[in-house]
Amino acid sequence: MRALLSLAIGSFGIGMTEFVVMGLLPNIGRDLLPTAYAASPDDAIAQAGWLISLYALGVVVGAPTIAGSVARFPRHRVMIVLAAALAFFTLLTVIAPTFELVAASRFLAGLPHGAYFGIGALVAADVLGPGNRAKGVAFVLTGLTIANVVGVPLGTLLGQQVGWRAAFAVVAGIFALATVCIAFFVPKHPGTPGRRLRDEMRVFRIGQVWFALGIGAVGFGGFFAMYSYIAPMITDVAGQPEWAVSVVLVIVGIGMTIGNIVGGALADKDLRFWLFVGLIALGVASVGLALTAGWIVSLVLFAFLVAFCGSALSPSIQTRLMDVAEDNQSIAAALNHSALNIGNSLGAFLGGLAIAAGLGLVAPAWVGVVLAIGGLAVAFVAYRVEDRSGRHPSHRMPAAEAAQTAITGSIPTQR
Repeated sequence: MRALLSLAIGSFGIGMTEFVVMGLLPNIGRDLLPTAYAASPDDAIAQAGWLISLYALGVVVGAPTIAGSVARFPRHRVMIVLAAALAFFTLLTVIAPTFELVAASRFLAGLPHGAYFGIGALVAADVLGPGNRAKGVAFVLTGLTIANVVGVPLGTLLGQQVGWRAAFAVVAGIFALATVCIAFFVPKHPGTPGRRLRDEMRVFRIGQVWFALGIGAVGFGGFFAMYSYIAPMITDVAGQPEWAVSVVLVIVGIGMTIGNIVGGALADKDLRFWLFVGLIALGVASVGLALTAGWIVSLVLFAFLVAFCGSALSPSIQTRLMDVAEDNQSIAAALNHSALNIGNSLGAFLGGLAIAAGLGLVAPAWVGVVLAIGGLAVAFVAYRVEDRSGRHPSHRMPAAEAAQTAITGSIPTQR
């Protein structure tokens, strides 16, 4: 249990470092971009949104490359190095004096993210042994879940009251604690000698893998377009005080948690149907948010629904990717993490462009509508191509299992 708790501490820190920035964009823009903020707060907030995109880009680059490159090394040692790297790069965010250096630190902090979850899931699965592997993975994942419900709102409140750097200082401390705990409590765990990155890269030869990644990257970006700029929507559009941001983030975190559970159950019944329904529902919820963001009650309602629908899509997207990846399951799981973080980066980037273009702080919600429609189009083409070819995937991964692995970037292994 101490080993699993050690890994969960790290996943809690990852949840905070990835999402706490979204509630602090106005504070970061005001501090790091004072001239731009004085001239146009919206432009400064849009530029600060690049920090979200750069972190997500780091995840995209690091998830498959690091996970594939270190597969032959003992996993418990790799986990120590990854946790220490997360602590160090987050500390750089705390002390970096300029926006450019903070941006660089956010990219670096994203690199170990996916590998930590992927390798950590394999270690956790083995700790509990056969018959309890999924429970081990789920336990580690609870760190990320709790971060969205508790850590991110509290970190946002701390950053608003003390300064945004304080929130990241806490996160750096959490990663440092995770490093020490992993070193002491996670047992020795061998790697896979002889495993090579180029062997894993064969997955890119499969056309349906690209379609599945596209569904995640484009469709899931609709959620992040809203989430990235939720703070200014609450304060500037709905006219609420800063502390209200933390309250809304708790509700959004609950929506994400429930959505992931419900999405797994529904996708097991009919993956194709619920994937399409989820994308349509995400677009409709985003329209509701865009039209009614000026009223705090409706803003909270539709933000919850966007979070619910977006998170409910994760198991379906993960399941689809695992279905079409043939015998390349490990790298496919890591690539799913990359795809969802491309969505993170794309949503934040396009939402920022819309704000910078003078379309207002509600514009990211409309960007979310467009991205949801785009993901729907990719899904339609993917299934159309599959139906015409007559080649349907033989591997079927239960979506309930995918609900646990959609964020971890790996799957429980069987012996």
